[in-house]
Amino acid sequence: MVTTWILLISQGTGNLLELLEKMNIKVAEEYNGFGDVAAGLRVFVEQLKAKNGNFDEYVQQIDAIIQQLTKFEVEVSMLDKYVSLLESKVQSAYKISPLNHSA
Repeated sequence: MVTTWILLISQGTGNLLELLEKMNIKVAEEYNGFGDVAAGLRVFVEQLKAKNGNFDEYVQQIDAIIQQLTKFEVEVSMLDKYVSLLESKVQSAYKISPLNHSA
């Protein structure tokens, strides 16, 4: 009876070890696939970095253009106010002009 019990325990332990070995193989296969994906992603990221480096010059040019446009908008706004003021003065002078009263 003790021998049977020991035999059953060793069979159960053997089954557990076999199951554990199968699980380890399955996990190793899964992680091997992840390794391939990670390597592919690394290559992809390196390609993106190389392409991004080409755009840095253009980004700097765009930033410079934006700065110039901002300054230009300020100058146009000031010019618009000055033109409006001149227009107002011309209209005012035209209304009180002696030529306007004789017509």
